[in-house]
Amino acid sequence: MLMLYLGCFINQQQIIQQRRASCLKNLKILCKLAQNLLPKTCANIIEYIQKIIFSQDFLERNRNQKPDFSRNRKLPLSTLILYFCNLIKSSYQPELNKFWKILSGSVVAQNVVSKAALCKARKKLKSEAFVELNTKTVQYFNEHANPLTWHGFSLKAVDGSTVKLPNFPEIVEHFGVWNPRQGDPLPMARISQLFDPLNGITHHALIAPKSTGERELAAKHFEHLKERDLVLLDRGYPAFWLFKLILFYQANFCSRISCKKWKIIRQFMKSGRLEQMIMLPIPATSIAACNNLQLDTHPIRLRLVRVELDSGESEVLITSLINTEKYPHQLFAELYHDRWPIEEDYKVMKCRIEVENFSGKSPLTIYQDFHAAVFSKNITAMLVASAREKVASTTASRIIVYKSNFTQALSTMRDTIVVLLKGSGKAILKIISDLLETIAKAVEPVRPGRKYPRNHKRAQRKCCLNYKPIL
Repeated sequence: MLMLYLGCFINQQQIIQQRRASCLKNLKILCKLAQNLLPKTCANIIEYIQKIIFSQDFLERNRNQKPDFSRNRKLPLSTLILYFCNLIKSSYQPELNKFWKILSGSVVAQNVVSKAALCKARKKLKSEAFVELNTKTVQYFNEHANPLTWHGFSLKAVDGSTVKLPNFPEIVEHFGVWNPRQGDPLPMARISQLFDPLNGITHHALIAPKSTGERELAAKHFEHLKERDLVLLDRGYPAFWLFKLILFYQANFCSRISCKKWKIIRQFMKSGRLEQMIMLPIPATSIAACNNLQLDTHPIRLRLVRVELDSGESEVLITSLINTEKYPHQLFAELYHDRWPIEEDYKVMKCRIEVENFSGKSPLTIYQDFHAAVFSKNITAMLVASAREKVASTTASRIIVYKSNFTQALSTMRDTIVVLLKGSGKAILKIISDLLETIAKAVEPVRPGRKYPRNHKRAQRKCCLNYKPIL
């Protein structure tokens, strides 16, 4: 009888091993099929962008006057768009010569278009062209590329920064100046973005005069929110009217809030509780803003969450996710930490892309350069997001987790993006396949928990040796 049971057990184990081997084989086949579909999905995105750029409707919407771009010139609107998407860095003529070398496929860069012709042509182009391209491309990516989410929510981080501008009268008059303690007044602009930290994509970006507040720019971002969006905010943003605006668009939020900001927050800190439900009344400072935006002034039911930091300090998060069973307390420390990639994205914008290296002397050129840089960065981010599964499969046997090196991906895309947006059919698919292969090989380890203390007294340097721009 014992031998009979033993034989049955061995047979059962063999069956389990055979099924496991079959499942692993099928999983590998499915992963390979998914990876083969990625180039096609990316190629569809590029073809979608091309249809927009080369359409007559796009031209009519984004030229300053009706006669603009009506003649057959060397710099039509579509070619101008491709030029600015190439992450330009140096002066006009060398960039133009190299751009034409890429378009023609020649060995030697020739002087086909003069810098004066470029200056005249760019005056005819609205900066809203790049905003429209970015909005439609991001929407297409979200609908067809299966982006990462958090518990069914699409995370959207909001944060702002400032950029230095060229010191020319027209720019100074439009954007304003910053008056430092030492030295002459410096032209500055405020930038802000609605950023997807899980997929590295900027959904909406703004550059405005420095006098514009970060909350005011955030309110403009929120016009692009959807029902399943979850907004992550830093502690400089919390305001009753801003919370009301997010909820008006049927989105949710999680924000860090100062422990000294409101009386109800101070009471929560003294209580020692880990979390608490509150009814947040409208303060007098938010009544006018709510009335201007036609928002109701009823109290909001929100949730306070205490998060203990590694340093032993506590921070408070305020959120509209009030379902404690579905979103337990332990989720929020990691959730708020997911906001950090927006800070890294500003480093990419300033140090890698050199967004402050503007190519003109007028406000129009500032808007064009900024929004073109955001659009080009997003195309690269979409390719990096598409290569995520390939990176995971090729590095699965390693001890630590790896991700694509975004700086190397940007460097790879420079000049290639022109050929990509100008290509067609099988040529696009081949370029995409090569790009994904290159991006998947250029990886770096993920280092969780790595922190460096901030040194607020450190003198600001004009150039940081650790952060190199892309070539």
